[in-house]
Amino acid sequence: MTPSLSPLTESDALAPIVARLTEAPRIALDTEFIRERTYYAELALVQIADANGIALLDPLAKLSREDIGSVVHRPGQCKVLHAARQDVEVLLPWTDGPIGPIFDTQIAAGLCGYAPQIGYGELVAKEMGVVLEKGHARTDWMRRPLSDAQLQYAADDVRYLLPLAAQLESKLAELGRTDWLAEDLARLADPNLYRVDPAEAWQRFKGIEALPVAEQIRLRALAAWREERAIRRNLPRGWVLADDAARSIARDCPATIDDLRKLDVMAPGAVDKMGDGILTALGSAQAHSAEGIVQRIEGRPDPVERERQKRLSQAAKDVATSLGLAPELLATQRDLRRLLRGEAIEAVFSGWRFSHLAEPLSGIATG
Repeated sequence: MTPSLSPLTESDALAPIVARLTEAPRIALDTEFIRERTYYAELALVQIADANGIALLDPLAKLSREDIGSVVHRPGQCKVLHAARQDVEVLLPWTDGPIGPIFDTQIAAGLCGYAPQIGYGELVAKEMGVVLEKGHARTDWMRRPLSDAQLQYAADDVRYLLPLAAQLESKLAELGRTDWLAEDLARLADPNLYRVDPAEAWQRFKGIEALPVAEQIRLRALAAWREERAIRRNLPRGWVLADDAARSIARDCPATIDDLRKLDVMAPGAVDKMGDGILTALGSAQAHSAEGIVQRIEGRPDPVERERQKRLSQAAKDVATSLGLAPELLATQRDLRRLLRGEAIEAVFSGWRFSHLAEPLSGIATG
């Protein structure tokens, strides 16, 4: 691959890149995209690298879906990314199938003891001793032409991925955690991770379990309606209905358009356009079951419950400390709340996490 910071814009120019990449056991991969005005992210640039150089692909030019797919969808070839989930989600519409296998340097770094959400720039600085330019993190990647500085920034996003992955792999091998990494990376190959299910859109709302059951059911119905409309119109879900407005509507449950107007949580024009849909969603909620609904706990937890919660958190933290891991990488607070609600520990944890947490947590979780 000939090193170049000039984006490839036509199929003919891509052919030698594809031929070269065919021989590479793994490639570095990153994307630039915009998601401010649409539901689906708009792919603006694809960065790839192998041991021989870097190439930038411009999907806004004459490169087709098949052109992009020929680079990123090569079964059996490992793709190295950092914080891979969003990039994979953005690229999937441009491919004919899964992008994996995937090596995520953020996940690997977490298992080496770094913070679970460590950024690429910080990780490169710590592992490779290179300080990357940060000035274009929020640039408008849809504007053309891209400046030399923007292209340099984009190229740097893949320049160090392959040696970084090799270095992290070596550390994990020394720690005996190669199997842990394989287990955590496997979930990135699950198509369900990237599949949009409007019925699950309610999970984006924080603190929903603190609401009365009937209100939870109505908010779930509204969230599903909002997601479906956002998908159909390719609009950000917040542009369809803001979270605060959805919460207010679920709480007060207006029965008519006039009732909805009186809540004063939507612009009059929005009520005219979407009022009937909202009321229909609220009406459909009456037929929904309470399956999966978490019952509201009135008042503060009693002293026994608070003590169990404290002991669970401390036990999980002690295990994480002994392993040199961030506690949230081993067990999140949501995981621990599930145990307190009575879920079996084997239903909450699996694999290497279960093997380390089953004994110290099971006695506390069962009271």
